[in-house]
Amino acid sequence: MISYLKKHKVKTIMSLLLLSYLIMCQSCMTMRMSSNKTKAFFETSKTSYIDSTITVEDAKIHYIQTGNNNLPTLFFIHGSPGSWDAYKDFLKDTLLLKKYRMIAIDRPGFGYSDFGSSENLFQQSHIIETFVEKINNTKNCYLIGHSYGGPVIVKMALDKPKMFKQIIILAGAIDPDAEEPENWRPIFISKPLRYLVPGALRPANDELWWLKNDLKVMQPTLKNIVTNVVVIHGTKDPLVPYSNVAFIKKEFINAKSMEVISIKDANHFIPWEHYQTIRNKLLNLIE
Repeated sequence: MISYLKKHKVKTIMSLLLLSYLIMCQSCMTMRMSSNKTKAFFETSKTSYIDSTITVEDAKIHYIQTGNNNLPTLFFIHGSPGSWDAYKDFLKDTLLLKKYRMIAIDRPGFGYSDFGSSENLFQQSHIIETFVEKINNTKNCYLIGHSYGGPVIVKMALDKPKMFKQIIILAGAIDPDAEEPENWRPIFISKPLRYLVPGALRPANDELWWLKNDLKVMQPTLKNIVTNVVVIHGTKDPLVPYSNVAFIKKEFINAKSMEVISIKDANHFIPWEHYQTIRNKLLNLIE
């Protein structure tokens, strides 16, 4: 009887611990900035901003906007995982604010855009394209995508070639052969194990596992890129190999223009570690 009670107590404790972990998974590792922190951030620099959400078809897209609404648009798309605040310093940059309206979104499944849901590259691009159409101000629109945001903006430029003046690919994962998805990822895609993956890492795990195949599907269409292209990539990027640059140059054969900025010895985190290089390029885009 004592032995049975001990076993029952252990099972109860283990069940409670597992339940606690699952609850914590829903709230930790969100990788997003609260509205209060967002307010404090922009108040420090005295930058006016819009913090809003638009429903696109059945999806909700959260975004932050700064700058004059009648100016050309810099449209920022983050990597995986992440949220709009990956570009927060750009959104308050005084030089950029003189020249652009700037918008940074939470991609589907991240930040406050249906957090935790998962969409593949093509579904995400369609949702974001529709969002851009809704906030269009008829001025030039420039797409900036870092890491996973790179293939997203490429797909958007394929789908809507006349909508975007230039795409700026920051350490973008475009080459399917350069992608080596970890074999453990699909284990945590299926239920119930997916609920053991905390916060924003869950949709990130899903989309990163799907990415290689999505890129393979997209590759034959890359010759249809006809917009202006800028590629900025670190030569020692351990996460998205520098070989992506050669792949882009080979595949984007009909791009209206192509500029490559290679940052010597830089890693994957160029939006933050090489901010000025990127900011200076954004100040001199094709008009």
